[in-house]
Amino acid sequence: MFDFDKLISALADQTVLCIGDLMLDDFVYGEVSRISPEAPAPVIRVNRSEMVIGGAGNVARNIASLGARCIFVGLVGDDDAGRTLTAALRAEPLIESMIVVDAQRPTTRKVRFVSEHHSTHLLRADWEVAQRVDAEREKTLIDNALSALPRAGAVVLSDYAKGVLTPALIRAVITAARKLGTPVIVDPKGVDFAIYRGATLITPNRKELADATRRPADTEADIAAAAAELAQAIDSEAVLVTRSEAGMTLVAGGAAVHVPAYPVKVRDVSGAGDTVAAVLAAMLAMQAGFEAAMRAANAAAAVVVGKRGTATVSAAELRARILPAASRAPEEKIVFDWSVLDERLAEWRRQGLRVGFTNGCFDLLHPGHVKILAGARATCDRLVVGLNSDASARRLKGDGRPVQDEHARAEVLAALEAVDLVVIFEQDTPIELIRRVRPQTLVKGADYRVDEVVGREIVEADGGEVILIELVPGHSTSRLVQRSRRPSTG
Repeated sequence: MFDFDKLISALADQTVLCIGDLMLDDFVYGEVSRISPEAPAPVIRVNRSEMVIGGAGNVARNIASLGARCIFVGLVGDDDAGRTLTAALRAEPLIESMIVVDAQRPTTRKVRFVSEHHSTHLLRADWEVAQRVDAEREKTLIDNALSALPRAGAVVLSDYAKGVLTPALIRAVITAARKLGTPVIVDPKGVDFAIYRGATLITPNRKELADATRRPADTEADIAAAAAELAQAIDSEAVLVTRSEAGMTLVAGGAAVHVPAYPVKVRDVSGAGDTVAAVLAAMLAMQAGFEAAMRAANAAAAVVVGKRGTATVSAAELRARILPAASRAPEEKIVFDWSVLDERLAEWRRQGLRVGFTNGCFDLLHPGHVKILAGARATCDRLVVGLNSDASARRLKGDGRPVQDEHARAEVLAALEAVDLVVIFEQDTPIELIRRVRPQTLVKGADYRVDEVVGREIVEADGGEVILIELVPGHSTSRLVQRSRRPSTG
């Protein structure tokens, strides 16, 4: 019904304008092992902390992580948190930030104390002032938004009720967007949704829908009826209701579509609504249609709730979640540009995943290769396979090799479930690639001794290990090539 592969591939061509309440999300991870002797309060032993762009800024981050461009309009205080956020936004190459500074109010900051082992939030501390901005800064915010609007394919109003999205700003943006035919997606707050009148799509959760309409929102029928009433009341083309673990409901043109949530292990729901808004906006920017946008957003939500903290989703992750494995583009797993490798590794390490590595020419794939790759994958959470380029393989194996070019060899490897990433290297040995990957496990066939394995010193110095996998007798690429070149006796 929907060509998601084509839609996801087109994300990089989209620009979304995001306006809303910016905040700094600070996650402090540790474990509780005792109660304080000073008061009946748990003591968290801190292991690490992480500061990320939150609130409407997380919508912007998600738009950028999809590969689309984002123009962000928001406000910070004249304080350390505000400067941290401003610098972080400027460091994002796909986000163009238009930040207003208000010295009279603090930057919203939320500190969450999280049990690392159980992914449980123990406590949250907030620094914020939830009040409307003054007239001067309101005008600057409106001017910034309207000046950016003609360059955007869609608009997100991300309302955290901290004061940036004033009725005047909301009205100015929706009116101007409707004249341009630009869809406006609203992630709402409060119970008076009349201020969002004329928005294209509004995304309340089940409780927000019930409060706004003063109707029950327990069953799918209840939700569909309440959403239809809301759409009519605020002159919106569609209402998308997020239902947590139950999935989503879309009401557009009077018809209701219910989709279940993906079955996933939920680690943290922080910012999942931001991801939903970002994906909806990016999809509607390319005129994908409401149902396609909802299904993509539902898949994206499943990705981010499986991560810790205020997380984002990439186009590759979205494609992997929404498309059957057999339909995924091989480019998802094949890397020629090592900067892409760096991005994947950083993403995996943020998730706390164990990275393994093996390498070879893999010219004619045979059972021996499959055994080594399967064994390598069993040692780690993500397996990176270094693949000799054509020139490198020729220097190593001699004239007439490789039998298949590097693109064909890479595609065959990428089709294997055991392989998470195939990285082409031009050098005679994978030593530079191993330095780049810094794997926790380095795997080779048992025809090597441990002290002969290239990169052993690097891996062991990092606390990793070298693992040798027993070979399958009678299988080698060289033998297959020689057999294929023998003259036929028949």
